[in-house]
Amino acid sequence: MNRTGLSPLALPLPPATGGWQEGDLPGRRRWVTLRQPLALESGGTLPGVRLAYETWGRRAADGSNAVLVLHALTGDSHLAGPAGEGHPSAGWWDALIGPGKALDTDRWFVVAPNVLGGCQGSTGPSSRRPDRDARWGGEFPHLTVRDQVSVEAELADALGIERWAAVVGGSMGGMRAIEWAVTFPERTGSLLVLAAPAAATAEQIAWGSLQVSAIRTDPGWQGGHYHEAAPGGGPHRGLGLARRIAHITYRSEPELGARFGRAPQAGEVPGHGGRYQVESYLDHHASKLVHRFDAGSYVTLTDAMNGHDVGRGRGGIAQALRRATMPALIAGVDSDRLYPTAQQAELAALLPGSDRLRIITSPYGHDGFLIETSQVGALVRELLAGSTGRTPVRPAGHPPGP
Repeated sequence: MNRTGLSPLALPLPPATGGWQEGDLPGRRRWVTLRQPLALESGGTLPGVRLAYETWGRRAADGSNAVLVLHALTGDSHLAGPAGEGHPSAGWWDALIGPGKALDTDRWFVVAPNVLGGCQGSTGPSSRRPDRDARWGGEFPHLTVRDQVSVEAELADALGIERWAAVVGGSMGGMRAIEWAVTFPERTGSLLVLAAPAAATAEQIAWGSLQVSAIRTDPGWQGGHYHEAAPGGGPHRGLGLARRIAHITYRSEPELGARFGRAPQAGEVPGHGGRYQVESYLDHHASKLVHRFDAGSYVTLTDAMNGHDVGRGRGGIAQALRRATMPALIAGVDSDRLYPTAQQAELAALLPGSDRLRIITSPYGHDGFLIETSQVGALVRELLAGSTGRTPVRPAGHPPGP
């Protein structure tokens, strides 16, 4: 193993972008295309916007059984199902989707979009521009979480869904779920937020900026215009380093210590060109990501997460959250060091429809919201059990919404 994020044993040189490209197998994806350019929060517009999405179950005639599930930073629309046929990895919440499961597809119509700015079918930096035969690359505009949610609202319109029975998201998906609840409270029937904050903190911005800098300082970045490079010529080293940095924040120190300790990688000698097991583990995750993701999307989405603040332009977090009067479940992971439970406690205290903070017990840190599917499934079942006809709860001390 070298320090480029590539394994010499199995994977070929990474393509310039690991994102889905026109001509690739569509898999289960469908698309909706905006009729008008998207007006961006930062000013200007984004033309030719397409959003990829996948669905499970059948939509009720009135759309009342629709559930929106929003993915995290390097996730995509492939919520459930195997890898292959256009999908580079298996469904990231497969254990929760299907007949009899928490998101019971015999009852619920589940919709999962690939976020705007992503790289698995939705418009992003690796997409071709509608105004000329070139990719957006480094000219792709700055996006905010609100921009992303406004496109998801147009997806709902296209699907004939006036109001989601529930909006569910974790991490970056949780940020979008919060924005849904505040921007479109009348269209959000209930809310489940997992391991996400009301606003990014200085430390979270710092972690994100390190990852963005790792990509932008890679010579293969070329100002974001690298997508036509030959295999191995893109910013895969920077993207691999960004993934290593991020993955440390996704897991807990006790878990890393218990799994790896100070043990060397088999057949290698640290200090003499070899690695510790924990280094090999990070290399493995870096190697996987550079073959299925786009560096420009990583930068675009990280910048959007760093700018996340549900209270921006709304009188602050507390005033903004008063708008979201729907039933809400807010959960944090007890070992999460990236988005610690104090941030979810703030959400639970300020949302009128939340009764208390829920805790997911896990040694895995932030990734616990993806791994602890039994505990998350119980929260999903609780939310959906009362998602129709349930009156929002306002615990004592909560002011009413506007």
